[in-house]
Amino acid sequence: MSQIQTMIRACVPLVFCSCATFFLMTIANLPENKLLAQTVVTQDLEAAGLFQQGVMRYNRGDLQGAELALRAALNRDENLASARNYLGNIFLQQNRLDAAVQEYGEAIRLNPDLGQAYYNLGLGLHKQGQNEAAITAYRQALVIEPTMANAQYNLGLALFENGQSEEAIAAYQQSINLDKNNANAYFNLAMALQEQGNTAKAIVAYREVLQLNPDNMAAYNNLGSLLAIRGQTPEAIETYIQAIRRIPNNPSAYYNLGLAFYKQGELNKATEVLRRAHKQYRKQGNIEQTEVIEELMQEIISSKQKKQPATDVEAADESEVVIPTKDEADNSLQNPEIEFSPESPAQNTEEVPSESLEETPSES
Repeated sequence: MSQIQTMIRACVPLVFCSCATFFLMTIANLPENKLLAQTVVTQDLEAAGLFQQGVMRYNRGDLQGAELALRAALNRDENLASARNYLGNIFLQQNRLDAAVQEYGEAIRLNPDLGQAYYNLGLGLHKQGQNEAAITAYRQALVIEPTMANAQYNLGLALFENGQSEEAIAAYQQSINLDKNNANAYFNLAMALQEQGNTAKAIVAYREVLQLNPDNMAAYNNLGSLLAIRGQTPEAIETYIQAIRRIPNNPSAYYNLGLAFYKQGELNKATEVLRRAHKQYRKQGNIEQTEVIEELMQEIISSKQKKQPATDVEAADESEVVIPTKDEADNSLQNPEIEFSPESPAQNTEEVPSESLEETPSES
């Protein structure tokens, strides 16, 4: 208890960078469970009533009204740890991180067994970029409430950010054991396994992500890249095609698909797909990526010139790929296959891995 209080006192006076996201990570929001006034231990009935008003206003999204009611309750009974925890949640939503950390610390002082307050303190510290202190808070929350899946998940994320991949993997796996429907946990587990070079297990984890969230473009691209690295190019190509079926206008999938075709020596298919990627990147204003594709297209032209002695029949053996256009996006999920046609005209046309941080302060 003294260790965490020491960290709280050390953290509060300083000015820190308030990072709501970490490398495209998101933190879980407030939990769905509602706290009832009768769970508050107080002999002051008026304090209990004011606390109940604060909770009701908080649940309705009236943060200003909730803060006034909770402060009034604390004026009647200053030992209401849950009221302090709720005040911390209000400040966390308002991005008043120092104030939130102070309130969570006060809630812990009043009730050292309030696991939710330790978790919320970890969340506030994590958003401030104070990973070591956040790790300590998450771990203490799990000592009190071992089944808190979000605490395991955020602990894994903080450990991974600190370069402690082995411990992060263990935390992600524990989080998944507690909540098998958390696609973010599978994704971050895959990222950590990928960093360690354990591509086989990373592939399994990415497949789990796509089972839970079939629109996760980063998972498709990372999975395809790992399959390509392992020499499973046909499977990588099929993965990119699946990504295009789900999100027909995402240029990264077209780019990766074109690259896979190029490495496989299917130059006509690579050319067509890369033109589509080029067109979409250009629409996005992504000049850097369009230039990368232009250089690759020049390499393909040079490769084609070297293959010039091939007969017309040999050149015709390589079909071109027909991929859904923007107009076909609404129908793309009904089309079971992307078609290949030798007469398909060529048309002008690395996803950053994303992670997610559970951002859910507990309200008990």
